[in-house]
Amino acid sequence: MEYRNLGRTGVRVSPLCLGCWNFGQVTDQDQTQAIIDRALDAGVNFMDTANSYGRGTSETMVGKALGGSGRRSRLVLATKVHFPMDDDDPNAQGNSRRHIIEQCEASLRRLQTDYIDLYQVHRPVTDVPLDETLRALDDLIRAGKVRYVGTSTYPAWQVVESLWISRELGLNRTICDQPPYHLLDRRIERELVPMALNFGIGIIPWAPLAGGFLTGRYARGASPPSGSRYERSVETQRQRGLFTDPAFAVVDELTAIADDKGCTPGQLALAWNMRQPGITSPIVGPRTPEQWAENLGAISVEVTTDDRERLDAVAPPGRAIATYYNAPWGPHEYR
Repeated sequence: MEYRNLGRTGVRVSPLCLGCWNFGQVTDQDQTQAIIDRALDAGVNFMDTANSYGRGTSETMVGKALGGSGRRSRLVLATKVHFPMDDDDPNAQGNSRRHIIEQCEASLRRLQTDYIDLYQVHRPVTDVPLDETLRALDDLIRAGKVRYVGTSTYPAWQVVESLWISRELGLNRTICDQPPYHLLDRRIERELVPMALNFGIGIIPWAPLAGGFLTGRYARGASPPSGSRYERSVETQRQRGLFTDPAFAVVDELTAIADDKGCTPGQLALAWNMRQPGITSPIVGPRTPEQWAENLGAISVEVTTDDRERLDAVAPPGRAIATYYNAPWGPHEYR
């Protein structure tokens, strides 16, 4: 396993991060245990969840899978805060000091741990001063409850603003951002990646397989397979602009290159992602142990200059073919 530094820190993480979004939603406890066991056996030491995944269910299942095993110390365990945890309480959401500290304590209990390696703000907001959020995160680090802090789906300018505020106020700075990034949406290459390379910010992309679309599981003119993500949510499929000729052209090229290499399209898509400039560790969220076993195969897939050129021809750098995610704030790289 070739471990990489997480941003400019001395912490080293695996080139794939195990995403825990499915745990408790479509993946039961036994499958969760099997996936985590396989990750640790393979040398994957980076896991990412969030308090909002099943409103605590994912964290609870991860905590149960790790609890009492002595394996927690081997992991870089990440979670996030921001989204509503109670529909009736207006303060049970957002990036306020109150919500961040309250939810950190709740995440620690669910994860059955004394500390969180990486605590991330799940989304930016405009109604809470950024210095309030950063002071709360800094206090958690000073209290020993959090080791490092990061952001998720922040525009480049706001990451830089957070660095400036942290420097001015003497606070611990963010070490990474978690943006959407895959072959169908390369917009972060415009601003976020150059910024991250310049300031030593790690990038841990989510949705590196475009929700499974880049695995080759879906076909032109055919209904999504039974039980698949886009079969379960046709509206999600429409919103993300998938199932178009340009998107399928990327899958066709992925499949052709993968066939020559003896790997799957999904493995090649992940291998491409983890070897792009500025990328630390793409987050992949398997639903089953079998999917996770296939994902792990991406680590050994080589991506050549010729492979990159062929993929650039159908998935142009810096552009989006399918807007898997559109942020609701200002003009920046996600527009």
